Amino acid sequence: MTEQEVMECVQTAQKLGYGTVVLQSGEDLGLTRDFITRVVRRIKTETPLAVTLSLGERGLDELEAWRAAGADRYLLKHETSDPELFCRIHPEDRAFPEGSSNPRVELLMRLRELGYEIGSGVMVGIPGQTYESLVDDIMLFRDLDLEMIGCGPFVPHPDTPLGQMTNDEAQVPATDTMTTKVVALTRLVCPDANIPSTTALATVNREHGRELGLERGANVWMPNLTPLKYRVLYEIYPGKAKVIDTAEEFHQNLLATLAHIGRVPGKGPGGRKRVIQ
Repeated sequence: MTEQEVMECVQTAQKLGYGTVVLQSGEDLGLTRDFITRVVRRIKTETPLAVTLSLGERGLDELEAWRAAGADRYLLKHETSDPELFCRIHPEDRAFPEGSSNPRVELLMRLRELGYEIGSGVMVGIPGQTYESLVDDIMLFRDLDLEMIGCGPFVPHPDTPLGQMTNDEAQVPATDTMTTKVVALTRLVCPDANIPSTTALATVNREHGRELGLERGANVWMPNLTPLKYRVLYEIYPGKAKVIDTAEEFHQNLLATLAHIGRVPGKGPGGRKRVIQ
């Protein structure tokens, strides 16, 4: 997307009454420090919206520049607190020594030092994931005192190495029920966090997945404002729940769904006020 296309989406978000926007990509180094800096600065200058970045593992110089430009939050899923499993799903990374932290956890701590609100999360049912490691993940959410936590089911893509791995029968299942149990437990240990009901949850349960998430601990629904011509190119897994409505149509459907389950949308940027002692 061009800078202008991004800003048009931001203007739509403001018009619909949203309080924050998320600029998200994969590990795409084509998104340069200067480009993101310009976009963030424009959003913060031209709108009252909060800005969340989810751009993968980036250098401290980039993270410092984006924070200085006005970025409020950074989302980086640590994926697992189990060193062996982390290295299995990241074979390009060397095992981190016993007693040391997942490198993504270390980066999250640096982000907090830079003044970002921080978010992390896991996929429920990654091949090799055990109940014990998932419990450790939930405790890590608490210890990091996260502002944002994403817990969605693992949906394999057959054209990826991870999607071709086989699951152990004793491992955590990647189901909607298991995912919402994790969401509910996460809400209990992190009562103030923003927890989205994810697109992946709507993919494994097309009829009620998103609603189940909201009823079992999630409090965020993230509308996709990306132009339709780009959305069709974003297939992170087969069968991804597709949104073919315009942003305005989706917004009206969202309001109707929230009303159906007895919810109303919140106002403002959705951040958390910290008490400094």
